[in-house]
Amino acid sequence: MFLLFCLFFLGFKVSAQNVVTDWASIIQPAVLSNPSGGARSPGTAEILHATIQLAMYDAAMAIEGGYTPFAATLSAPAGADVRAAVATAAYETALARVAPSQISYLNAQYAAYMAGIPDGQPKTDGIQIGHDASAAMLALRANDGYDNIVLYQCTSFPLPIGEFEPNGGCGTQPVDAKVGQISPFTYSHPEKFRPDGPSPLTSDEYTADFIETRDYGRSNSAIRSAEQTDIVFFWSENTYNQLSRSLTSLAIARGLNVREAARFLAMTHCSAADSAIAGFAAKYYYRAWRPRTAIPLADLDGNPNTDPDPTWTPLLTVNHPEYPSGHSFFTTAVTDAVAAYFGTNKVSWTLTTTAPQAVVTSRTYKDVNTLMREVDNARIWAGLHWRHSMRHGAQIGRKVAQHVTRNYFQPLP
Repeated sequence: MFLLFCLFFLGFKVSAQNVVTDWASIIQPAVLSNPSGGARSPGTAEILHATIQLAMYDAAMAIEGGYTPFAATLSAPAGADVRAAVATAAYETALARVAPSQISYLNAQYAAYMAGIPDGQPKTDGIQIGHDASAAMLALRANDGYDNIVLYQCTSFPLPIGEFEPNGGCGTQPVDAKVGQISPFTYSHPEKFRPDGPSPLTSDEYTADFIETRDYGRSNSAIRSAEQTDIVFFWSENTYNQLSRSLTSLAIARGLNVREAARFLAMTHCSAADSAIAGFAAKYYYRAWRPRTAIPLADLDGNPNTDPDPTWTPLLTVNHPEYPSGHSFFTTAVTDAVAAYFGTNKVSWTLTTTAPQAVVTSRTYKDVNTLMREVDNARIWAGLHWRHSMRHGAQIGRKVAQHVTRNYFQPLP
């Protein structure tokens, strides 16, 4: 105890886990697992995680108090065990929506966790609060369109110049065509955050962006440095998986208690989920082609300053429309929500990656703006985006995060 006091007095943060960070970590692999095999896309995974995280938040607020609830105002009996409440809210909400293959994993995790809480009225009351929080959240999201099947069709064949073509051609399905049609958590319709659109193909801005991505994003670029290539790979992990793990680690590193960890993770995941919905709605509204198509077919874009290169291929490939950048709106929403929670951009944050090609697997940023600038550059150097798309993606993430953090999860009077 004396050592902890000394560390606190000297300004060191004492890391601490609690039920909120425990269950944010427990649900992550279950959320990431796709019912059809492999991993869920970042957008669908983030929306599912946010649903569970918000139920955890309401369960925590019912007992800890302090901030406005999200789905339901619940009244907890005095002494109700917050560990039982949050664990139950996470478990029951996840159980209703994760892939069937993850049910046994969740059952085992919940049984083991609850075995560590002494039986008695506090535990019983906590379980009931968790059940009520989960039920309220699932009722709120019952008709959100998350499980809908939305098929993508190209507008015509041959494709109009500038329109996105799925990786396997127009007879195949791209990723996350349904995400923009899922009900948002905090606003009525994605049009609220729709950006102005891609740069005209004959504009000076498009020309400059074309040249930058062509030169730096080519798979065998002679301009991109080894360090820049490694940064590309660092940020190539599934975005949900990387940022969710890193948010939980940040909450632990900052020693957030149950109340604050619940608010922090609800705020950041809700911002990320609602930015994904707004961003993917914009992607499939504009249907902009990717550099992998635009650069080889540049002789058809009407711009005399963009030369075609039939041999050009990007360092990385993803399978959804180019504009606006998904990593940009997703990550900006997270970083802006982090800054809003802590009241400053100067947040020191260590993130890791599991991307197999990355040489450096852990990077520390002294402020969230530096982190976001690196992500922007990484997607250009990967050959995935134009600079214009990164800027407009960031605008979506910033506006959504402002909307969420100013209108939700506020202190109670």
